[in-house]
Formats: sequence, C-alpha cells, structure tokens
Amino acid sequence: MTQLTRHFALEEFLVSESARRLGLDNSPSPAALANLQRVAECMEHVRHLLDNKPIHITSGYRSPTVNQAVGGAQGSAHLSGAAVDFHAPGFGTPLEICRWLEPHIGALGIDQLIHEFGSWVHLGLAVPRGQTLTIDRNGTRAGF
Repeated sequence: MTQLTRHFALEEFLVSESARRLGLDNSPSPAALANLQRVAECMEHVRHLLDNKPIHITSGYRSPTVNQAVGGAQGSAHLSGAAVDFHAPGFGTPLEICRWLEPHIGALGIDQLIHEFGSWVHLGLAVPRGQTLTIDRNGTRAGF
C-alpha cells in the first residue's frame, strides 16, 4: 500500500468496482496523483472534524473510461483526482456530515460539498466555489 497520509492510502482513492468488473484501467496521471495527495490531506482534516471516526471512500479518481462507465459528469473533478465520495457511519449520516462540515468549507478549500442521494458525501477541491448542493431523484438544488 502507498500511504498518502496517516489514514489514507492511494489505493483507497483508486478502487472502482466498475473498473474491476469491466476490466478498465483506472491508473491516474502524475497530475491526478498530485491532486489525490491534496484530497488525502484535506480528508485528514475532515476526519479530525468528524471526531476521528473512520472514513470509507466509495469513489476517488476515475479515468475517463471509468467515469463514463459509472455515468459520471463529463467535467467531474473525479477525472482530475480532485474529488472523493465517502461516508463515515461512525460519525453519522451523509446529511449530518455535510451539515457538520459546511462551516469549514472555506478553511478546507472545498469547491463542492454535495449530499448525494442520501447515501454519500461528495467533496471536491477543484476551484474553490464553496458550493453546497443536494442531488437526489428530484434533481439538484442548493443547500442540504
């Protein structure tokens, strides 16, 4: 395992069930690796804010073919390694996590903090817009 930070290994950000199942390459470029390092460092701060509860990453970097296979957005920050989807059941629900992290968006340099489908948190670091969104079967809307 390649440790990016104390609690996060590179492999956690590269895991893709779809890539494995479909035999797709999900290897990041050097630029994406640099972004994944930034994301891992941010996630260390997130973990601290979540009372040091373990964080389970469900999606990090996605190669273009993997992103297409999972139906990801064309301009997704996952493509550049600048985003992560996660949950932390020991802390609370994804909505509780989003609400807890919202006051820290600026300090953490978060571009987007999204509560997605009630199942996970999307955190993106691309361009710091400080957006908070909810995405569910009713569409996308500002806030949680």
